[in-house]
Amino acid sequence: MKTLFFISLFCFSSFIMAQNVVSGRVTGAKGLPVSGANVYLDGTYDGATSDEKGNFSFQTTEKGQQTLIVSALTFETFNLKIETEKAVAIVVKLKESVNTLDAVVITAGNLEAGDKSRVSVLKPLDIVTTAGSAGNIIAALQTLPGTQSVGEDGRLFVRGGEADETQTYVDGMRVAQPYGAATQNLPTRGRFSPFLFSGISFSTGGYSAEYGEALSSVLLLTTQDEADQNKTDLSFMTVGLGLGNTEKWKKSSLSVNTAYINLAPYTAAIPQNVSWNKPYQSLSGETVYRYHFERGIFKVYAAFDAAQFDLNQENVNYVDKVNVDLKNNNFYLNSVYKGNFGSNWQLTTGLSYGFSKNKIGIIYDQVQNQENATHVKIKIKKTISDRIKLSFGGDYFTTKFNEDYTPNGGFSLNDGYTNSIAAAYTEGDVFFSKQLAAKIGVRMSHNELLKENSISPRASLAYKIAKNSQFAFAYGNFNQTPNATYIKYSSFHQFESEKAAHYILNFQYTKDKTTFRAETYYKKYSDLIKYDTPIVQYNSVFSNTGSGYAKGLDLFWRDGNSVKNLEYWISYSYIDTKRDYKNYTATVTPSFVATNSLSIVTKYWIDDWKSQIGFTNSFSSGRPYNNPNETQFMNGTTKSYNSLSFNWAYLLTTQKILYFSVSNILGTQNVFGYEYANTPDSNGFYKRREIIPTADRFFFVGFFWSISDDKKSNQLNTL
Repeated sequence: MKTLFFISLFCFSSFIMAQNVVSGRVTGAKGLPVSGANVYLDGTYDGATSDEKGNFSFQTTEKGQQTLIVSALTFETFNLKIETEKAVAIVVKLKESVNTLDAVVITAGNLEAGDKSRVSVLKPLDIVTTAGSAGNIIAALQTLPGTQSVGEDGRLFVRGGEADETQTYVDGMRVAQPYGAATQNLPTRGRFSPFLFSGISFSTGGYSAEYGEALSSVLLLTTQDEADQNKTDLSFMTVGLGLGNTEKWKKSSLSVNTAYINLAPYTAAIPQNVSWNKPYQSLSGETVYRYHFERGIFKVYAAFDAAQFDLNQENVNYVDKVNVDLKNNNFYLNSVYKGNFGSNWQLTTGLSYGFSKNKIGIIYDQVQNQENATHVKIKIKKTISDRIKLSFGGDYFTTKFNEDYTPNGGFSLNDGYTNSIAAAYTEGDVFFSKQLAAKIGVRMSHNELLKENSISPRASLAYKIAKNSQFAFAYGNFNQTPNATYIKYSSFHQFESEKAAHYILNFQYTKDKTTFRAETYYKKYSDLIKYDTPIVQYNSVFSNTGSGYAKGLDLFWRDGNSVKNLEYWISYSYIDTKRDYKNYTATVTPSFVATNSLSIVTKYWIDDWKSQIGFTNSFSSGRPYNNPNETQFMNGTTKSYNSLSFNWAYLLTTQKILYFSVSNILGTQNVFGYEYANTPDSNGFYKRREIIPTADRFFFVGFFWSISDDKKSNQLNTL
């Protein structure tokens, strides 16, 4: 027994003596100790946790070269090759992880709204519950800095740019026809309802190399990746009816939204500044189908609308009112796949098709046009490390546009064009630390119609100066094919792309439901289209000799913390911009630009009333216009614009809402500009008329009823 005891003791002693000690200290980038770090040898159970001074020590029987792994929250995992026999007094310096929530984010030129946004200035709910927006995404965005409210048009005008300088994308695929039917001085709406979208990114400039053919900005709409439950939504409104339904299965889901709009009751009840023969009416629908694979998602989005109206408008050049009869049919379809493959690779690919057809009668003349547009896209992203991400891809756009003009008693004239644009880009995201990040890219494209190649560099930089605040800078070159108004005459003239260079400096502070943004910018325009006739026509002499600039300051403040149940934001924009383009005779501020714009939006929840009430006040200084009775070009200025809107959502039950809204409740007599006669009267004076809203106010009443599995969801976020 004694012999056995001594043999066992000898073996145990030999085992102890065969163990090696691994020890050291874990610190952060600034040399401060990191406590609670997990330190171990890869593939073994040998390890320890660092103490409050960052020290660690453990024993191991492993011999020779091993891999030491050190991991800690908010830090990148550290790997080190060691010799276990010599692994003492090791100093491990961890780098802060750039994937944490408080890491720097590229923000220059970007305004985010969505649940998945890292730095969101708005929530999805805000986009559609803004008083005065009437459920129109575009109208809600016009309360953000950098935009112009052009009441007689209704589209997005951004930082001195025309409306067609903003491109719209759904799930990364371009929408060629993003707005509804309209005619001169009659505002349009965005085609997309908020029903199916989970996020919005509105770039006011300096955007990614992934996107092209936009001179001023891009609007990115993201459909929902996942339906939350089976539900049905019913809408009964003073302007029409709506129906939505979502069905969810194990791996897939389908959401459908339809609406019929007829403004006849509204135009009968509210005095109108135009004479309607047939008020605006439309039938529209949208749908999203989603299928989840093991490593990706496939989505199909489709939308259609058919709209028509017939009205008589005053025109200073005619004794009688001018009759305009318009019918529009629009269809849009895209399919997108996004998935992961290999080691940290991601593939996104998609295809979209857009179709639009207009039939317009102006007095006795007839105009018909049709546009077919497709977009094919592929994007590959490689995550090299937490600090470096590389993406590259390509686009192919095709557009075919035809227009037939048949004057009363004359011969039909046909114009149009066919174009294809092939583009490729590459872009890298580099995180030097939690405080410093950069995005650098370049876009290359070939325009078949213009016989033109272009290279557009883009760069953004962001630096975090404190836990809740950061600076960001963006620069980029951008080009865009002139719009169809001009290039439909490409068989007679050779055009070039219009160009712009963006410089943006941004400061942002975000903490506890409060956000402050200040952004200054400078844009230089070149190669803008000019022509020499009063209106654009086939025998106009065109050139790309136009130029211009835009510079300004945008401020945004949002507070949802100071007063219980109250959220509000304030947007202010100052812009100094001038252009020499179109048939301008001098370099002046365009007629759609107001130097100063201010929006105040409030939303307040009243528990006792089970209600959310909201106010929006929009103000802008006067806009320039040209008075031919004066010698100086574009010397006039309209009076200031002001509109106060109100809405009230009352929850009858959890799933039933009564909703009321009214725009311009004070009845302010706003004037957008003036229309002058083409020729002077016998006294040599050019007569004019005011361009004013079609009605001084817009009233809306609706009842919204949701039927869902949880018996809790409602349509408050889609009003």
